Amino acid sequence: MPESLVPLVGASLVFIGLAAAAVVLLRSSAEPTGVARSLMVIEKLYPGRGVALADMPASERLLKPLVRRLAWLARRLTPAGTPARLQRRLDLAGNPSRWSVEGMLAVKAGGLVAGALFGSLVALRAGGAIGVAWTAVLAAAGFWVPDLLLYNAGLKRQHTLRRTVPDALDMLTVCVEAGLGFDAGLAQVSRNTSGAIAGEFARLLQEMRIGKTRIAAFKDMAARTTVPELHIFVAALVQSDKLGIPVAAVLREQSHEMRLKRRQRAEEQAQKVPIKILFPMLLCIFPSLFVVVIGPAALQMARTFMATP
Repeated sequence: MPESLVPLVGASLVFIGLAAAAVVLLRSSAEPTGVARSLMVIEKLYPGRGVALADMPASERLLKPLVRRLAWLARRLTPAGTPARLQRRLDLAGNPSRWSVEGMLAVKAGGLVAGALFGSLVALRAGGAIGVAWTAVLAAAGFWVPDLLLYNAGLKRQHTLRRTVPDALDMLTVCVEAGLGFDAGLAQVSRNTSGAIAGEFARLLQEMRIGKTRIAAFKDMAARTTVPELHIFVAALVQSDKLGIPVAAVLREQSHEMRLKRRQRAEEQAQKVPIKILFPMLLCIFPSLFVVVIGPAALQMARTFMATP
């Protein structure tokens, strides 16, 4: 075999191996258990009573089975605690609509397959160990990029929560001191504000309406966030409920503390600005300034020395 064809043959074998592994993993599924097995038994006992496959929409016939297979493939390739970790990150990101653990796993598996296929094409062109390395890197990137995007969405939402909690708590304090009940004040804040804190208060009220106690609902809200101010606020509410302290006094003190911490945080960020702009000035502004100021003098000096006999 000519030496020029060896890299192409190697990359082709890698591509064929990846495709075969993906097909085997997608086709080999475990036996259904629990509710899925019971539904399968019922369908076998009473055939022909469900919706015909041809009558289902394309998303039911094609998309959902593919998503389930891809999610199953991602579960096989990730550690046991990955679904719980993804659910935690979805909670931190606010559980966006149409985002679920199964959907994230399917996206990760789809990114893996797409990255492996694109890497195989790159390997066919590059050849050798470099092509195999590109395939591995692109497959890993396709698998982990959805995690990074979800993590970034969670960080942005927690930052927004931390920035807007003092204003929402001020409004809640005004509502309670004006005569509204605590639950009515929460509803008023959720209706008249926007953003992450309004969604959290609305979910809190829905959980209390379906039977969850106020303290349990607040603890669940604190568990869905990483904002220290919210954790302190929930702890103060739990303590006031146990000791019988008026809620208005607790809200007034907590709103004052949150405003103070927000001002201190803003002062801290302002103190960091000179350090942050130091390196851009040294790397970008000062060289350009030196060229503008010293450049004409340097050119004049060069002309003078060159003209000297």
